[in-house]
Amino acid sequence: MPSEPAPPGRSSGAQQGPAARQAAMAERVLAEGSATAAELAERFGVSLMTIHRDLDELERQGIVRKFRGGVTAQPSGVFESNVQYRLKTMRPQKAVLASHALRQIEPGMAILLDDSTSTLEIARRLRLGEITPLTVVTNFLEAINLLAGRRGIHLMALGGDYDGLHSSFLGVSCVEAVEQLRVDVGFVSTSGVHGGYAYHQEQHIVSVKRAMLDAAARNVLLVDHTKLGRVALHRVAPLSRFDLLLVDDGAPAEALRDLDEHKVRYEVCATDPREDDDRAGVT
Repeated sequence: MPSEPAPPGRSSGAQQGPAARQAAMAERVLAEGSATAAELAERFGVSLMTIHRDLDELERQGIVRKFRGGVTAQPSGVFESNVQYRLKTMRPQKAVLASHALRQIEPGMAILLDDSTSTLEIARRLRLGEITPLTVVTNFLEAINLLAGRRGIHLMALGGDYDGLHSSFLGVSCVEAVEQLRVDVGFVSTSGVHGGYAYHQEQHIVSVKRAMLDAAARNVLLVDHTKLGRVALHRVAPLSRFDLLLVDDGAPAEALRDLDEHKVRYEVCATDPREDDDRAGVT
């Protein structure tokens, strides 16, 4: 006798098999940010025990983090989100930051992009070929794929150990490769900014970012407003290491006062170009 179809809005997870169900579950959590185990059990039509086994596997892969009663793709002070989740978040704000960052780039320069989804928006604009010739150095596979073969762009891919969670190349080999270079401008993002420092959750990411800061004549930090006032496990560098900080206009006044108090040079980038007055805090 044929099985009944799953009710509307509910997947027949028991019939999918673990791998397909886990993939669908990951896609849902990455899209929504978080979910409870009970919601997922109802959604996929399987038991809570099965859901917890699936979530254990997704956590092992670094896609999500479990918490009591549910799962999340959102970052914490210790864990960074999977790149697939970060690619979906704050896109309009990151696009505005990238547009302002382009003003720091001139034809003939060598620039460096880290493995953040904020600097990936810079790569999206550079692939249009409006600023050439240009040398672009990066360890971010997403940016490498965007810029490979683009006319007028000399692309230098930094090697190292591939990290699927970040879709980038990291480790000692990457640090050593960066240390052999000198670029005009480095573009970096971090997970948190507070009290005069930039922060990140993971030590192996921090070591690469620090090497990138040392390799650039000028450094620009791109952070959407949700990162202001946040800290993570590791200090990357004092904000004095950056020549300019770019943040979108969702930044609260209190967070901007903190930047002023620490004498940080910053620009607030309007998400609506018609309101863009290039507001800057310069000490």
